[in-house]
Formats: sequence, structure tokens, C-alpha cells
Amino acid sequence: MTLARDVRHGLRICRAEFVRSVRGYLRDGRRVLGLVLLALFFGGSLLFTLPGVFLVGQRVRTAAAIPFLDQVAVALPVGLALVAVVRTLERIGGAEAEALLLTTVHPRAVVVGLVTAELSRLALWFGLPIAAVAGAFAFGVGAPTLLLTAGLVVVPLVCSTAVWGYAAGLGLLRVFRRLPTLRRVLKLGGIAALVGAVVGSQFVGQYLVTEGLALGRGLSVVGVGPLTAYVSLAFVGTPLARPIDPSALGVLVVSLALTPVGVVAAERQAVALWFTDGVTRRSTESPDAGGDTGRFSPPRPYAWTKAGRVAWGFVLRAVRQPQQLVHLLVVVFFLGPFGGLLQSSSGDGLLAVIAGLGVVLGAYVSGAAFGLNPLGDDRPQLPLVLLTRTDPATYLRGRVGAGLTIGLPFAVLVPVGALAASATPRYGVAFAVAGVGWCVASALLALGLGCAYPIYEEREMWGVETVSPSMLVTMAYAAVVVFGTGIGLVVLWYFVTGHLAPTGLALAGVTLYLLATLGVPAVSYGYATRRYRRHTLDSS
Repeated sequence: MTLARDVRHGLRICRAEFVRSVRGYLRDGRRVLGLVLLALFFGGSLLFTLPGVFLVGQRVRTAAAIPFLDQVAVALPVGLALVAVVRTLERIGGAEAEALLLTTVHPRAVVVGLVTAELSRLALWFGLPIAAVAGAFAFGVGAPTLLLTAGLVVVPLVCSTAVWGYAAGLGLLRVFRRLPTLRRVLKLGGIAALVGAVVGSQFVGQYLVTEGLALGRGLSVVGVGPLTAYVSLAFVGTPLARPIDPSALGVLVVSLALTPVGVVAAERQAVALWFTDGVTRRSTESPDAGGDTGRFSPPRPYAWTKAGRVAWGFVLRAVRQPQQLVHLLVVVFFLGPFGGLLQSSSGDGLLAVIAGLGVVLGAYVSGAAFGLNPLGDDRPQLPLVLLTRTDPATYLRGRVGAGLTIGLPFAVLVPVGALAASATPRYGVAFAVAGVGWCVASALLALGLGCAYPIYEEREMWGVETVSPSMLVTMAYAAVVVFGTGIGLVVLWYFVTGHLAPTGLALAGVTLYLLATLGVPAVSYGYATRRYRRHTLDSS
């Protein structure tokens, strides 16, 4: 096959993959609603950013005066390459209907199609925000042509880094096939890096204020002259233009030359990955061997009730397959902003904040661990669950018990341990007692939310393929639990410290809060029970 034919086939594959992705986004109204809410959330933040970018464009007079231009010039290709590697590992390491596709067209066409489709998806998600920021800066400078020149500069860099990142990602997949343990270690490292990045980002603003000069001196060593000169080509035809450096043209030539070479490298990696079988390891034990089955026997107090035995089964399965709890990482984005509060607190105030975070985390985990997708989690065994004589409420109480197994230690031990070291250790007992109630309420609330929008198919989340709850449900649950529990903790703190007088208005507010905290979870639990009792296998 000729290169031109492979490119045509690749573009058709790109169109099919892109259309399939868009249909997946828009296949039902609830997913569209989630996308709309996500767009409103981040769109609001973008609207607040654009005026500042416009002012920066008005104030700069030369390209050298643009803040962090050297660092952006280095971060652009490095960041694009890392994104390409990660997306290859998560999404485009293989194609849909791979066996049929590879017997129809040349692997080169598949490589071109997958890479181009992924670039199209990224442009769909990030193109509009980036174009809005660039447009605000361009109008601030007074040169709308900056949008065109910047696009012409970025495209060669994006193409070269995308294909080489794809080749590197395929190479890593080949390594992971032989060393599966390494993949699990890297996933754990990636999750830890994500948590650290989210938490650390909360301290960036204060650090810039207190250590701005030191940071500027440190970042001044991060820069590559030719890359900066190449990025500066985007300002040609604007008041910020500066003489063209020959090294910039060299970067352009290298980027254009590396793109076809990268396609060849990616094709060879793809052929080696797609047309070879993975290493299979036979178990040294017979399938009928006895093994350690005693570990499944539930200990006390789980063994006392049927719901407790169900709860022990969920806990044991989570220990054996911890990837099913990867959706719990969403809470990092809600608790991350409290990092600044931790840094600014000291003494008893710091201990109180730690105690409160323990209660909030325990309440969140109690429901999020096993309650946000009960029907989806139970789909493999739904015939047994629905046809057995055991009441569905028993299974739901088992999920509640499993969630409390993980959440209660955070909600009880953290406040008791933190406030025991303060001058008023009795406050820890009050936090712990209230934390138990919030954990139970959160677990019941999660069941109703999860049954309202079940997810049955496996999908990628944080690099892990598992049956995860809907992101919309997870975000909504996290927002309600974090902010609802946080409000309750503030009121409780003022009450136990004597700063909240028992006036009529205060008692009315506390009464309304308690009615909502107790009533909504009770209704949610009743709804989940009805969904289980009325569920049919055809509805899943």
C-alpha cells in the first residue's frame, strides 16, 4: 500500500473514532447534563481568567516581557509528549475491533487514524479554552493575527510530539506486557503524583507571594534558547515581533522531519505490540487445590448477621481488587483547598482542622466506597441477587456496613487522636460521635444516588479499567457530603466551644439541618430498596 492510501484510510479511521467518541458523550440526557455542568463549572473559572490575560496583553511591550515565556517554551513540547504517552497507555494502545481493522488496512493507517482521532478529541476538549485565552491576549496586544501565527507555530510541534509520544507509549505497553508488576507500580505512582499535585497546588499562590523572587531566579535556569526563539515566531506580524533567530528555523525543520520518522517508529512499535501474544504464566497450583479459603470466613461482628457477612464479602473483594476503589480519588479535588487552611493554622486550631478533615473524609468514604454504583457492581451476580430469597435490603445494608468499615476509622480515630493532644480533648469525642452519624447518613445517601444512574460497562478511570460510578454522580455526592458535613462541623464547633447561643433562630437552623441530614438519606435508602425490588435483568 502507498503512503497516500494509508493516510486516506487513516483519516477515515480518525473520523469513525471521533464520531464514536462524540456519540458516546451524547448518548443519553444524563451524560449531556453532566457535560453541561462541567462546562459551566470550568467555563466560569475561564471567564474570570480572561480579563487578567487581556490586561497582560495590554501591558507587555516586548516578547521578553511576557511572564515565563522561556518556561512555557520548554513545557509545551515536554507536556505534549507526556500527554501523548499517558493517553496511549489509557486509550489508544489498541483500536476498536482491532482484529478486523488490522486485517483490512495497513498498521500505518491505524496508527495515523488513532493519533489523529486523539488529537481531534483533545482539540474538542481543550481547543476552545486555549483559543479563548490566546484570543484575549491577542486582543490585548492589539494583534488578532496572533491566533493564526500561533496556530501555525504549534501545529508542527504538536504533530511531532504526538507521534513520538505514541511510539513511546506503545513501547511502554510492550514492557508492561512482560512486566505487569511494573505497570501496577507506575499506576500507584501516578495516583500519588496526582494527589500530590492537587494538594501542592493549594500552596502555590501563597508561595508566589512570599517567595516570588526566589522562584523567579530558580525558574530562570529553565529555558532552551532555540525553543524560546521558535515560540517567538508566533509574534511575527505583531508589535511583540523580534528578529528571527536561525535556531528557530532549525527547530521548525527538525519538528517537520521528526513527524514522518515518528510515524515509522510508532508503526514498528504497533506491529510488535499488536501482532505478538502476551506472556502467559501458568499457575503452579491446581484449580482444585484447597488454598486459603478460611480468609473468607467472616470474623466477628460480621458473622453475627447476614448483612454483616455480605459486608465482609465486599470488604474482602476490595482488598483483593483495590482498583475498584479508584473513584475515591475525586475527593482530593474537594479536600485539596483545605491545604491552605492547614498551613495557616497552628496549635489547637490546627488540631481542630485535622479532626474535621478526618470526619469529612470518613463520611465521604463510607458512601463512596461501595454505594455509588450498587446495581452496576452487582451486574455479574444480579440473577443470584434478584432471585435469592434474601431481601434486597440485606445486600444494601451489607454495602453500608462495608463502607462504614473503611470510613468510621477516619471519622472516629482522627478527631479523637487529634483533639486528645489539645487543651480540650472532650471536643474530639463530640466530633467522633457526630462523625458516626454523618458516616451512616452518607452511606445511605450514596445508595440512592448510585441506583438513580447505574453504570454497567467497564471503562478507564485514572488509568484503571473497572466498573466505576458515573463521574457526575461521584462529583455530586462529594460536593453534598463535603460541604454538608463541613457546615455541620462548623456549627458543632461553635456549639461545643460555647460561641453559639441557643437562640430560637439558631435552634431552627439546627433543626432544619438535622431534618435534611436524616430525612434525605432515609428517602435515598428507600428509593434504592425499591429499585432493587423492581429491577429486571432486561433493564440493565
